[in-house]
Amino acid sequence: MPSMNKKRDYLFLHLNILLFSFTGVLTKAASLEYNKNGFKSPLLYLFFFLMIANCGIYAFLWQKIIKRFDLSVAYANRTVYLVWSQIWAVLIFHENLTVNNIIGMLVVVIGVLVVQFYG
Repeated sequence: MPSMNKKRDYLFLHLNILLFSFTGVLTKAASLEYNKNGFKSPLLYLFFFLMIANCGIYAFLWQKIIKRFDLSVAYANRTVYLVWSQIWAVLIFHENLTVNNIIGMLVVVIGVLVVQFYG
């Protein structure tokens, strides 16, 4: 059974991955705003600024977090980003969830679990 510190480390790792997944949301929001209103839209620049800030915060925290893990474990867990991205695509942008999307997410989650328990 993992120690309380290790559980906390995994929680911070996954919260940071969740934070990074918002980069895709902000990028798509900026793209939609550009397609709607062009370069004149203040929202385009707001989304762009938030995207850059989000990436900077993520990068700083990522450097702090990966010190607590083997790189193979940290990067395997990072693929959970794809699951979060799909969730945001459905919830925020009302995109369709296909069988292939679900299969892909299952492959990612199974891969992470294999690295966790056998890596």
